[in-house]
Amino acid sequence: MKTISASSDHYLDDADFESLFRLHYKALLAYATVIVKDEDDAEEIVQQLFLKFWERRAQLSVQTSLKAYLYKCVYHDSLNYLKHQKVKTKYQDFTHHGMDSAYHTAADRLELTELQQQINLALNDLPEQCRTIFQMSRFEELKYREIAEELGLSTKTIENQMGKALRIMRIKLADFLILLLSCLMYYKDFLK
Repeated sequence: MKTISASSDHYLDDADFESLFRLHYKALLAYATVIVKDEDDAEEIVQQLFLKFWERRAQLSVQTSLKAYLYKCVYHDSLNYLKHQKVKTKYQDFTHHGMDSAYHTAADRLELTELQQQINLALNDLPEQCRTIFQMSRFEELKYREIAEELGLSTKTIENQMGKALRIMRIKLADFLILLLSCLMYYKDFLK
């Protein structure tokens, strides 16, 4: 098995990668399952890790053992998955509560539905990279540095793209600002 290091000119070939996969897949799957508590989700995490590893094998610079590197990646990917699930759950709870609460009038529900549609339209109007960065920052709660590392961009690029996204979102949602603020105040418990 070839070693990947900063001084190495070599990267894994097909046979080495297959050997690495066979050697570590089951153990990494078990490790991810312990963290995320679901084997299907853990399998997706580990498969995505190996896919990213294969796609970036020429650029990788692993300073530790490959085994330690793979475990560290699974650990971080699993935590990111859990963080994303938490955000999704909060959003679903917020949406469910906002739409189904017996305390709201039909007009309130209609306004919330319209606001949700406008937010989705505004998001879809963002350029693809800008939208991806905005969603990673706001929905996955990643820091700019984390986004930059994951996308292979500079932190300054992430800052510029977020500024652009926020300007566009402000313009697109200007008519809904009062409704948005009242919703945020009323549903602040869901946004914690």
